[in-house]
Amino acid sequence: MLLALCPINPTIGDLAGNAALIASGIGAARAAGADLVVFPELALCGYPPRDLLLQHGFIEACCAWADRIGIEHTGSITAVFGTPLPVDPHHPRGPIANSLCAYRDGARIAFYDKRLLPTYDVFDEDRYFNGGLTPRVIDIRGVRVGLSICEDLWKGEDAGFAAHYADSPDPVAELVSAGAQLIVSPSASPFVMGKAHKHESIVRAHAAKHGVPVASLNQLGGNDELLFDGHAFIADARGEIAAALSRWKGGMLLIDAGESGVRPAPGHAPSAEAKPNTYADLFEALRLGIADYLRKTGFTRALVGLSGGIDSALTAALAAAALGPGNVTGVLMPSRYSSGHSISDADVLADRLGIRRITVPIEDGVGGLRRAIDPALGELGGTPLGHTLPDLAEENLQSRIRGTILMAISNRTGAMVLTTGNKSELAVGYCTLYGDMNGGLAVLSDVTKGHVYALSEWINANFDSCGFASAPIPRGSIDKAPSAELRPDQTDQDSLPPYPVLDAILAAYVERRMSAPEIVAATGADRSTVHRIIRMIDLAEYKRKQAAIGLKVTGVAFGSGRRYPIAQRWPGPT
Repeated sequence: MLLALCPINPTIGDLAGNAALIASGIGAARAAGADLVVFPELALCGYPPRDLLLQHGFIEACCAWADRIGIEHTGSITAVFGTPLPVDPHHPRGPIANSLCAYRDGARIAFYDKRLLPTYDVFDEDRYFNGGLTPRVIDIRGVRVGLSICEDLWKGEDAGFAAHYADSPDPVAELVSAGAQLIVSPSASPFVMGKAHKHESIVRAHAAKHGVPVASLNQLGGNDELLFDGHAFIADARGEIAAALSRWKGGMLLIDAGESGVRPAPGHAPSAEAKPNTYADLFEALRLGIADYLRKTGFTRALVGLSGGIDSALTAALAAAALGPGNVTGVLMPSRYSSGHSISDADVLADRLGIRRITVPIEDGVGGLRRAIDPALGELGGTPLGHTLPDLAEENLQSRIRGTILMAISNRTGAMVLTTGNKSELAVGYCTLYGDMNGGLAVLSDVTKGHVYALSEWINANFDSCGFASAPIPRGSIDKAPSAELRPDQTDQDSLPPYPVLDAILAAYVERRMSAPEIVAATGADRSTVHRIIRMIDLAEYKRKQAAIGLKVTGVAFGSGRRYPIAQRWPGPT
């Protein structure tokens, strides 16, 4: 029996387009001689569909498109793909399930409802779906194939939430008890740095424990803030990876699965990526996230404010890799505080990337607004802008002028502004509302400053595999002390601890939910520093609620996976 795994890249809600991708995959699998072709979880509607599932007519349309695919495109091949289905087919607006449909010879031969529904981090499946109750095994040329979906396989182990299912049945064990000789498990599991290795380990453990091959395939692509790596692989009955498809690339993995075991079909040898590389994965994730977010929202071009610093340099490089340099414009907006090397580093970056650059000095705008605002401040009994330093109001005014310039260019050209702030800055509020936070996509919002530097170094060291002619990021942008350059001789460390210290506190507090005493013990950071950073993180929540959507690459990102109140006063353990 030949098994084909097809990790397609669907667009949420584009039922016709997604159906075409599935139909094309069925055709390719049939041409390759496959007996069974499998597509990701909710491949027909895209994952996560969220409240589209509640919209009248959506479930009915999913059912109609599923039948259309099955009737018009299957024939002798069996096709399995994910779609929402009503629990009672006579009541499409009643409870629904996250299901797999299996079609052959123009008819639906089986369906399977996902049994374990994750409700943590970015997942909210209990809001929409009813959990399935029974295992499902189908026969493919004499091979008993068990159907599973995503969390049925992971059981929260990949995200540290295994305790959620302590009293739940084991869907894999029940499939084996039902006679499964091979298990296939489509998923839509968002990318997190390091999670691919965890997934492989979990699949290998299931296979070895039960002596049954287990195949897993993930959705590919970016949907809003979530990124999916398209990983497809199979572990044999001993728990060894027998065949794999490179992450982020798409395509089809063809596997020979029979009584003699599982092995790659000719031309489908195991992937060379046995050990995932953190920064190769991060580069591919962010590149795909930019490309898909713009494509799926109807944009083709991007704007990046270039400061000569490392964050804007990395954002511009990722945008050029994602969209092509001809579709990226860098905007230099120097002020009286901009250093000469910042401007020259931005120019070097643009030259190396091959992107267009324009310069819009902001000094006239700052002067004009100061002349307009200072009299009003005088009437209120305040001092003029810039009368004393540091003057936060004047600093923010510069940032907001830059944000206004970028948005004006965006409005005129139709290019999306990519914000450049990293996770470390957003965590402590080192950003300006309606200024450098302006934009449509926050590329680095889940990438700490330490990872910004490490990824930049990795791109420069691997420029050819990233699609660049030479190392794109100037050495000066990497080596200089980070600075917003909004006042004389300013550096980030004037008001923040060194970034390695800040990043360690941030990871402990946000990603591991640790208390201040636990953070002090775990990191060795000064107690007063830990309390100050925690307070800054909590106070900046109101800014993050108004930030552009950001690409998620860690276990806990600011956004839908971290639902913190703004108006709260819990101090935590001291």
